[in-house]
Amino acid sequence: MTPLPHPETGQIDLARVMESLSDPTRLAIVAFLASLPEGMPEARCGAFTAFGSKQNLTYHLAKLREAGVTRARPVGTSRLISLRRDDLDTRFPGMLDSIIAAALSEPDRIEIVRRAQEEQRQDAVADA
Repeated sequence: MTPLPHPETGQIDLARVMESLSDPTRLAIVAFLASLPEGMPEARCGAFTAFGSKQNLTYHLAKLREAGVTRARPVGTSRLISLRRDDLDTRFPGMLDSIIAAALSEPDRIEIVRRAQEEQRQDAVADA
């Protein structure tokens, strides 16, 4: 699988980041990625099914990657998605934490993140 393009840290643009996070689904995806344990900072594409159809997820994950919010790493036939927390904190200190805290203050978003976390746990158990 061919590596996907990602903006370098210095190329991450605030307007593109904010635009990518203006969508409720993408905001929930970022909240989910931020909730992953430190020892497992990546999630397989299949872990995002709680957020919508495969076609919609492809679109949303591409928007986040192109804005520099996430990184997609190909592994075999899958892609592992991670939050570019360090890069975003370098460019815009404190912004990501504020956005995640606001996102997790909404009950509907918390519920969808919990469903995705449960799917992620089930995936990990199946892989073990």
